[in-house]
Amino acid sequence: MSTEKPTILIQLDADPQPSVFDGVVAVDAGVQHLFRHGGVTPEKVKDLIFGAMFTRGFSDLKSTAVFVGGSDVAAGEALFEAVKSTFFGPFRVSAILDANGCNTTAAAAVLAAIEGAGGSVEGVRAAVLGGTGPVGRRVARLLARQGARVSIGSRRLDRARDAAESLSATVGARVDAFETGDDASLSAGLADVAVVVASGTTGACLLPYAVRSKLERLRVLIDLNAVPPLGIEGVEANDKAVERQGIRCWGALGVGGTKMKIHRAAVRALFTANDRVLDAEEIFEMGRALA
Repeated sequence: MSTEKPTILIQLDADPQPSVFDGVVAVDAGVQHLFRHGGVTPEKVKDLIFGAMFTRGFSDLKSTAVFVGGSDVAAGEALFEAVKSTFFGPFRVSAILDANGCNTTAAAAVLAAIEGAGGSVEGVRAAVLGGTGPVGRRVARLLARQGARVSIGSRRLDRARDAAESLSATVGARVDAFETGDDASLSAGLADVAVVVASGTTGACLLPYAVRSKLERLRVLIDLNAVPPLGIEGVEANDKAVERQGIRCWGALGVGGTKMKIHRAAVRALFTANDRVLDAEEIFEMGRALA
């Protein structure tokens, strides 16, 4: 008889109802028991995590893990910090942050960018449209860590600059900012860019065909919006490394297949040890190992 404890994933969401999507992926990843908690605030985290840590012996703690999800990434980040601050000494369980798919989506997008750029983005000019949002910031962060020369675009230049300054400090490399409020400023911001990732709100076209058709250095287009109108005009949601006018294109569903593989692999990886902490960088490396 096996002495392994059954795996338990504790799903913490700030939303009133925990994400069904995340629950289904957990089951598909092989989790044996799923404990789902909605309406969680940072103040409620300690008792939930204590329940996870103090019911099994040290050798069995790797069979318990925490998944922080929900639709609000900022709220998820606060929960994740509360989870990590509860750990002490050997009393800890593995945990992952993927609220609104922020980390798995960003990892999949950057992997597409690397593939489209020929295997490396080192020194490549890359722009993230809608780059002040939670997914956009993570895409920009991961691209910069891979050596890309990153610019963040936003309709509000002040927000783009704030995000760029914050990311520059985080990654130790220069991140630029530009405004996207009109075609002229968008064209100027993308003039020398080879890779564009659109990660704005659903139903907003961030890069119209009239602008992108005049950008001579474009090599890769990645659109993370699947709701019409799409984020990059002329890129289809199902595109996956599809060449269009000499540019390799990925749509949201094309990226989504890789995102789902990373999501399932990350959940499974939680149960390999009791001290894994999976945020954007760790999840990206996991995705790269799957490629």
